[in-house]
Amino acid sequence: QVQLVESGGGLVQAGDSLRLACVASGRTFSTYDMGWFRQAPGKEREFVAGIRWSGRSLYYRDSVKGRFTISRDNAKNTVYLQMNSLKPEDTAVYYCAAKRQSGVAFGAWSKNIMDAWGQGTLVTVSS
Repeated sequence: QVQLVESGGGLVQAGDSLRLACVASGRTFSTYDMGWFRQAPGKEREFVAGIRWSGRSLYYRDSVKGRFTISRDNAKNTVYLQMNSLKPEDTAVYYCAAKRQSGVAFGAWSKNIMDAWGQGTLVTVSS
């Protein structure tokens, strides 16, 4: 099972950009589908973006489409989340998560089916 460590969070102003990174341990990273989730204070953890092991299939929740980009570099065991045009409502703890290849459609992804989690990185967007 992979172990995940996120980085890149911080305090920014509305309209700014941030890039989150998640580095995975182990040799099997390329066999995992990866996702970014976020959890705002008092809210449920929600699925933000996903990428298949091959990098060929992507998913974004509607509220981040056109602003966020997920990518991965299997040679570096790393998945990224480029976040542009940040809004105050993007403020949350962002978590990287891994899912062994299962063919589960992105639309069915939730926090309950993931196989491994990072510790989270806080993103705060001020207005």
